Amino acid sequence: MANGDIALFARTDEEAYWMGNTETPSALWKTDKFGWREIPYPVSRWATRELTATLHEEDPWLAEYPHLSWFFLPVFMSKDGRESTRAFFREHAAGFPDAGRRETTRFFEDFLATGVLDEYRHVMSGKLGTSDHVDRVRMSAAMAEFIAAKILTEAGYDVVPEIEVTTGHSLDFRAEDAETNVLVEVTRPQPPINRAAAGPVAAVRDTAETKTNGQLAEHGGGATLFVDCSSFRDDAWAAVRGEQPDVRHRPAVVYRTRPNGHVEGYRKGAVPLELADTVDFLD
Repeated sequence: MANGDIALFARTDEEAYWMGNTETPSALWKTDKFGWREIPYPVSRWATRELTATLHEEDPWLAEYPHLSWFFLPVFMSKDGRESTRAFFREHAAGFPDAGRRETTRFFEDFLATGVLDEYRHVMSGKLGTSDHVDRVRMSAAMAEFIAAKILTEAGYDVVPEIEVTTGHSLDFRAEDAETNVLVEVTRPQPPINRAAAGPVAAVRDTAETKTNGQLAEHGGGATLFVDCSSFRDDAWAAVRGEQPDVRHRPAVVYRTRPNGHVEGYRKGAVPLELADTVDFLD
C-alpha cells in the first residue's frame, strides 16, 4: 500500500482470504475472522512467506534470525507495532544493557529455535505489544518471561504459559516434570537510572513488593517468584549480589542473565525447582 502497509489476497471460485496490517476495507468488515491455524495450510504458508520476505527486505539484518523472525512475525508486521518492535531488538538490544543487538538477538534466536514455545507463539509474541513507540520498560518485562522460560527449559522442565488460577487472573508459567508441578510468576525491576528508588537494592525490593502485594497476594501463596535483574548494568547488579536483599516473598529466585547465557543469582526460601545446572547461585 502507499503508506507501507501490506495487504494479501488469495481466492478460489468458492472462497477467498484477505490478510493485512492495513486498515480493513469497509467491504470486509462483516467477514469471518480466522487464526493462522484455522485456515488452509497452503494459504498460511504463502502468507507467512510473503510477510517474512517483506520483513527481511525492510530489515535485512533480521534474516540471520529465521526462527525469531517467524515467532515475532505477528508483531514485527503488525499495523501499529511493526516499527517499535523491530527497533526494540535493533536499537535497544532487546532490553539487555551493555550489549549489542546481534548477540542479544542470537540469544533469543537460539532459545526460540528449540521450538519449546512454538505451540504458544501467538500468546507469547503478543506480549511484546503493538504500540507505535518503543516502551523499553514494558517490552523488557515481556522478554523477561522468555528468559524465565529458557532457564526452566534448560533445567529440564516443560513450561506452559498463562496459567489461569482460581482468583481470576493468570500466572506466567507452570513448570513441570515427572515429579514437579510449580507455578512461576516473573517480575523485572527497572534499572535504577530509570526509576525514583534510591539504588538497585531498593529497585529489587520495591518491584518484588508490588508483585507480592498484588497478584501473588490474591493467589494466596504457592507460586515461586522469579525476579529478573537482566536490565541491570554490572555495577547495579554488583550491589544486589553483595547484599542479596529480601523480596518479601518465599520462595523466590533473584537473578541476572547475560546474552552469553550465563545466569547468576540467589534464592530466598525453599525453591521447589532444581535450577543449579542453569543458575550460578551465590548462596
